[in-house]
Parts: sequence; structure tokens; C-alpha cells
Amino acid sequence: MTEPGDYLAENPDIRCFEEFIKSTPYQKEYISVVFDEEVMLISLSGTPGVGKTTASLILKKRGHKIVDLNQLAEENEFVVGFDDKRGSKIIDVERLDDFICEHFTKEKTIIEGHLSHLLSVDIAIILRCDPIVLEERLKRKGWPEAKIKENVGAEILDVIKVEAFEVVDKVYEIDTTSKTPLEVAKVCENILEGIYEEPKINWLDKYEHLLF
Repeated sequence: MTEPGDYLAENPDIRCFEEFIKSTPYQKEYISVVFDEEVMLISLSGTPGVGKTTASLILKKRGHKIVDLNQLAEENEFVVGFDDKRGSKIIDVERLDDFICEHFTKEKTIIEGHLSHLLSVDIAIILRCDPIVLEERLKRKGWPEAKIKENVGAEILDVIKVEAFEVVDKVYEIDTTSKTPLEVAKVCENILEGIYEEPKINWLDKYEHLLF
């Protein structure tokens, strides 16, 4: 039987996991994918509390260029207001996107932040977390109940993933629930190297009752 890597070498037009599993029997294998173009801008996004910041700090220590999206927005006056109802800053994403495209496209850069998947990035890595675990994390952070409910609901409904697919061609997910921050960082590196395993994340079937 042909190995997955050999199959991909013989079929260079295959560039995503979905195409791969439709054309081969390897539905649970780790596979290596050579991207069509060099990846320069990477979004590291996800619902607040899934572990983006911790993973990005580890990636930075491992030699990756990291941009903190919230800090960048603050420093360059892209924060245009505050949403009292949601308890969050309002960021001019369009101006922020223009700034990033102007200043961060000459070397591979990971942009960390829960709005980063809305930017003009080459790929988006979405960190996910079991909603019950996420709820406990946000409670420990001292978040208001309404804000916790909103973010847990967003995680159940795949809101960030759906948004990412509307903007970015290549979107990958990592289930961080039972992974250490270092393990999450290493999976991010695997994705950037073109090696990944398609996760099976579907919180809605299990937690739909939490939405009501």
C-alpha cells in the first residue's frame, strides 16, 4: 500500500486534508503537506481562555516571531472605543489589518489575538477548548457571568472557526483541553511545517443544552 507521503508526492495538486481523505484510505494518518506559497502571516486565534497567550509565549521562546494583537492595537491607536455591554475594547480591524500588511510581511510572523483570524493572514490556527473546562477557566479569571456565558456559547457554536473560514483559505484547529501549553505550541509548529492531524471537534452535539 502506498504511504501517505508518497501519495502526496505523486499528487501535488492535493493541498488540504479534506482533499486527501476523499482520495485515499488514510483517514487517521498524520500527513505532510507542502503549501503552494510561503506562509508569512499566521493567525493564532480562539475564544478567550483557550490558551493563546501562553502558547504564543512558548513559541516566542522557541524562536518564532510573535505579535500581540491587543498590544499592537493599543500602541498604534487602533482602539476606537469600549463596549460597555461586552466589557471589551472596540478595535478598528481594517486599519489594523493595513498596518500589519505594511509592517509584518517580510518574515514569518504569528499574530496572537482573538481577532487575528479576521486579518489578511495566510493561515489561521484556532485553539479550541471543551466548553465546561473553558467555563471554569473564565470563572477563575473573575469574569462576569454574562461574559462567560457569551464566550462559552461562542465556543460551542464554532463562532471563531466560522468567521475564520469566511476570510482565510487555510484554517486549522487544535483541541487544547487535555494538552499542556508546550504540547499546544508543538502542534502549532507541526502545522507550520505542514504536518497535522485533522481534529474532530464538535461541541454542539454534546453541549447544545447549555445554550438555552
